[in-house]
Amino acid sequence: MNEVQESAIADFLQILEEHRKNCEQQGKYAEAEVAKSRLDEIKSHEANRRRESMKAQQLKEKLDMEEAHMLEYQQFNSQWEKRCKEYDDQCEMQLNAMRERHLEELKEFQQKLLERQQKPKYSPVLLTYRKTEEHLVKAKNYAQAHKLKEKADHLQAKETEQWNKMKQKEMFQKESQFKSCKRQELSAIQKRINAGREEQLQRRAFELERLIQRYKNVRNELEANQKLERKQLCAALGLPQKSS
Repeated sequence: MNEVQESAIADFLQILEEHRKNCEQQGKYAEAEVAKSRLDEIKSHEANRRRESMKAQQLKEKLDMEEAHMLEYQQFNSQWEKRCKEYDDQCEMQLNAMRERHLEELKEFQQKLLERQQKPKYSPVLLTYRKTEEHLVKAKNYAQAHKLKEKADHLQAKETEQWNKMKQKEMFQKESQFKSCKRQELSAIQKRINAGREEQLQRRAFELERLIQRYKNVRNELEANQKLERKQLCAALGLPQKSS
């Protein structure tokens, strides 16, 4: 109902009230009773209409508030999901770059180890065998030289195998130390990433708590204002006030 209609009803009620008073003054009590009944009927109808109108309006205000809060909550989640995804993507790129760098550094390290590989250092016994072998050859003592060569070849093969195993073990140890150092480096950055993610989650929880608190404040303020409006309407209509 618009203001024009409400004004028309108010004018009609005033006219009807004046008519009731005139009938009362003129002793036309039957007509006064009819006017009074009509007044009560219209006032009751108007009171119900205004209560229902306020009820509908206040319900709309609550629904609008809830819808606004839900929209804000959805935007909050969307923004934080985007922010967290960007952080995770950035961290994954950083980790992948580090892994690739470590792989290249490992290849370079392995190459340097191979380049630094020394020739076997043979025992004095083997060196003596080889010198003796040379002397026998010079002396044209080929039979003894052949026997000593076989003996020396067998010893050299054995010492070469031992030397290679020892160097492989040393290379493995150095490579393990290198890899361990890189794992520690990777672990350190992963810890920083996890700490950053935890800080992000704490920040999100803090901001969500603030958002919920704002919603509660708005809801409480709206409920208080609507309660006051209902009391004022009851007072204007001369109706008993309810506790809520």
